[in-house]
Amino acid sequence: MRTPTTDRGRLLLVLAAVTAVTVFTATVPLLRDWFDLRVYHGAVDTWVHHGGRLYDYRVPGTAYGFTYPPFAAVAMLPMALLGLHAAIMVGLLLNLAALAVVMRLLTGRAWRRYGWYGCALGACALALFEPLRDTFSFGQVNLLLLALVLVDAWLLATGRERRAGIAIGLAAAVKLTPVLFIGLLLVARRRRAAAVATVVALAATGLAAVVAPDASRFYWTDALWDTSRVGRLDYVSNQSLQGILARLGETDRAVWAVAVLLTLGVWAVRARRAAAAGDWAAAFALTGLTACLVSPITWVHHLVWLLPSFAVLVRGGHPRIAGALYAVMCTSVVWLWFDDASGVDGFLGSNIYTWITLGLLLWLPVGQRRAAGPNRDRSASAIEPAPSPAAPRMAQVSSQPGPLCCDETAAATGTASGPGRDTARGLARSASSEPTGSTRPAAPNPQSSNSRASS
Repeated sequence: MRTPTTDRGRLLLVLAAVTAVTVFTATVPLLRDWFDLRVYHGAVDTWVHHGGRLYDYRVPGTAYGFTYPPFAAVAMLPMALLGLHAAIMVGLLLNLAALAVVMRLLTGRAWRRYGWYGCALGACALALFEPLRDTFSFGQVNLLLLALVLVDAWLLATGRERRAGIAIGLAAAVKLTPVLFIGLLLVARRRRAAAVATVVALAATGLAAVVAPDASRFYWTDALWDTSRVGRLDYVSNQSLQGILARLGETDRAVWAVAVLLTLGVWAVRARRAAAAGDWAAAFALTGLTACLVSPITWVHHLVWLLPSFAVLVRGGHPRIAGALYAVMCTSVVWLWFDDASGVDGFLGSNIYTWITLGLLLWLPVGQRRAAGPNRDRSASAIEPAPSPAAPRMAQVSSQPGPLCCDETAAATGTASGPGRDTARGLARSASSEPTGSTRPAAPNPQSSNSRASS
């Protein structure tokens, strides 16, 4: 299909896309009624204003309460000054800001070449992505944590390593999933950044222990190890390796441990290779994929950690593969097996997001450089390697790294030294063609599960 060439045609296409996305969002997915944000607000409000214990709070009418480390509650203390509706508005604005930061870091300045038209179609494509829909609808924090982690990826990619590690440390103190990024810094032999991240995480955890000693003691000795506080392992929304095993009826923790160790081994080899090539976009994308796989519970909204992988795929010259996988994750297809995940179709279909995550871990392009052709702008890896301290000054000037996925200086001068142009072209292509599919609603409960807690 030919794209419109006039502003009128583009406006009509954008209006049609917005209408389709609005109808799809209003009718197909089940809106989550900001359930997780209500958990955060209720737990903090009860803790601050009513003298309740942080981890004893339950959302009225449910068995679900706060499950994050105590520092997350300390970071959310300003929420106690707001009413629920004001907290929801602030949460939406923070998630929008975090999404803008994520997309800026993943695409550089390439989006400017497509103006309002490309941005509008890109926004429609993002609105269809199920993990993002659920993140906004639940009032979740994963997008904020992703933005923090990508800030450190950008610092490493642009030679500002002395400042790296703080954001990862803060993210790891709020939630355990980003702890694996400290492992990435160790695998990549960025010991200083790993030490900074570890110190920041421990300092934040220590601060929480001072502010809330009883809550800290209970979390680290009891709540952390009680997976029943989070939800059923076999629930279809759990798109992790443990979720696959649970739906198969395999309860032996040794089997899960072996699967986790194998996954971590693959990740360590591929992430180290990516970091050695200076391909920090791929290294961080692989780490996000692995964190989702090895976590005991990875709800669908946790899969916002896959967004960097799609940018890497496009950067590596695979926009159609990226578009196809992205489209699958817009369909809410796993909910077709909400009631029954048995049989071959259940094994394949109910775990399809996990298969995508695993496939990306195994085959995501790592450390690739595409040679410039006579009709193509000069192209380099999505993240240029930072200049070595031992390299001559001239070499540093000639290979100065740019932003996460494109070189800002080159973009300003009209020469693309990163894949920004290809990335933007791929995103624009997929933005106008994301299919939607008919799915059944997840559950009558405003959660993504009628038997899981906020996570």
